[in-house]
Amino acid sequence: MNAENDSTNFYGNGSGSWRMAAFTLSESVYPANLRMPVHRHEPAYLGIVLKGAYSETVASKTRFCKQLTTIFHPPNESHSVTFHNSDVRVFRIEMGEALRRRIQDHASVPDEPAEFQGGLLASLALRLYNEYRNRDQWSALAIEGLLLETMAELSRRSAKENDREMPRWLDHVKETLTSRLTDTPSLMELALDIGVHPVHLARVFRKNFDCTIGEFVRRLRIEKACKEIAESSAPISEIALALGFYDQSHFSNTFKRFTGMTPASYRGTCRPS
Repeated sequence: MNAENDSTNFYGNGSGSWRMAAFTLSESVYPANLRMPVHRHEPAYLGIVLKGAYSETVASKTRFCKQLTTIFHPPNESHSVTFHNSDVRVFRIEMGEALRRRIQDHASVPDEPAEFQGGLLASLALRLYNEYRNRDQWSALAIEGLLLETMAELSRRSAKENDREMPRWLDHVKETLTSRLTDTPSLMELALDIGVHPVHLARVFRKNFDCTIGEFVRRLRIEKACKEIAESSAPISEIALALGFYDQSHFSNTFKRFTGMTPASYRGTCRPS
């Protein structure tokens, strides 16, 4: 696979792109309060918000995209965008038509826009971003593999969103875990709270979220850490302890498994050059 560096902006400011035969990777920075009128993107692309937030309107639907939101845009999508009151940094993977057709042979790529907050999709997109930022002779192969894995997860998540009949009590469990990141209740406590057997809770949770409760909580903590690292100057050791990690080494190892980057490297990507 041949790649070339392109210094032209994709969208926004301070952006360069890396073009290959199958896809184009780019990073863009948008100033606070920028408004972009309705415009169209011909190729399909996947994006992740690295910092900040914006609202995007497609037809009559408006979606709110904040840090670690992963967004899929189908080909020829038209939308308008309003950026909120701080700078926004976005990483995108634009897919060539040949690659999109190849993916379509193996996975049901959505025909409609789709967005997901955090989770495995955000983890995969951040690992793609890390390969983009730290390119070497193997990055092209690694990126294509990660992109295929990301699209498979996107297809799986989209299918589950359409077909899933999630019990109401599972929403309550999710809200409890999200609100109690540093004093996570035990499986028994959660089960007693909603009146189901712990084994049933664990089984239904994994079926709906594709991970254990413990894995889900670790992801939530790392997602919260990403926000703190990007938006504050607090020492990484303080952030780690505040989120319930017993030391900075444990935090750094968990953070790198999720993002592909160390906490210090991630902070560097979220700060202006």
